[in-house]
Amino acid sequence: MVTWLALFFFALMPPAAAQVAPSAAELAAYTGLHAAAAKGNAAAIERLVKAGAALEARDANKRTPLHVAIFAHQAAAARALLKAGADANALDAQRYDIVTIAAVADDVEMLKLALAGGCKAGNITSPYDGTALIAAAHLGHDEVVRILIAAKAPLDHVNNLGWTAVIESIVLGDGGKRHVATLAALVQAGANVNLADRNGATPLALARGRGYTEMVAILEKAGAR
Repeated sequence: MVTWLALFFFALMPPAAAQVAPSAAELAAYTGLHAAAAKGNAAAIERLVKAGAALEARDANKRTPLHVAIFAHQAAAARALLKAGADANALDAQRYDIVTIAAVADDVEMLKLALAGGCKAGNITSPYDGTALIAAAHLGHDEVVRILIAAKAPLDHVNNLGWTAVIESIVLGDGGKRHVATLAALVQAGANVNLADRNGATPLALARGRGYTEMVAILEKAGAR
């Protein structure tokens, strides 16, 4: 059962607590495709691939060069890797794909690139068995949420905490403008507003309990109980 203490803990987690971006030491030690990806050197990527470099090579955290390019916001490198045939749906050691990495970073350019490159919006990712949509809803990344909805991300996936994107926008949000816009986008897209958490609390009850009046109004208008 997820207790109030667990809710408090998850609300205080850093936004990308489970994600591990390359450290400064790792970036300095990279060679080959990982180094070219980190530096955004598309020309070097093309040369290395032609020379037989392994597109799916992994670093100590099981990041591929494509993961590194997305973490480093290197669009040219990511495009070059995808064009060369890099696996767009590969998962790193924390089970993150490039769509979820971009979603957590609120990086719309990288998100669109990842989706266009073949990364699926419905991938189950993270230690929480979640999705990029749930991660974006948690953080109130409303534009990312709308893009993922358009890409057919599953609206009602339940992660291993027992939460949907709708619930995370409430219990891990701050009730502010971007979280309200996130909830509105989910509701408008047809997300189930009555899926309760493991304690039986519905999104409406959770929003009322936190005093999130704008969220309450959105849910009530959508027929939430």
